[in-house]
Amino acid sequence: MFIVTNRIKTKKGMAAKMAPAFTKPGLLQKMEGFHKVEVLVTQNIEEYDELNVNMYWENLENFTSWRNSDHFREAHQGSKPDQEKESPIIGSKLIISELASTIKALPEDEQE
Repeated sequence: MFIVTNRIKTKKGMAAKMAPAFTKPGLLQKMEGFHKVEVLVTQNIEEYDELNVNMYWENLENFTSWRNSDHFREAHQGSKPDQEKESPIIGSKLIISELASTIKALPEDEQE
């Protein structure tokens, strides 16, 4: 499994407002190899806000198919009036990680 993280710096006060836009139901959910999206808002930065949009994919080919799709372009084009406004985004960085190891909590009856 691969986790593709889009680390997005935004103007102060904007991360929590933007977060729901990344988890709206849509065509992404039907893409082959897609598992889920999680949006994290970093808590310990004073100068700006930061979102980490984590997308979980079965493999990199599936992510690449999404990234090159018409559905991706539609999801990222925005509307004309919004494009005229100043963007709250300061910058972003794409990070690709392969899941190497995990551990889960024990069921309550096994925690003794």
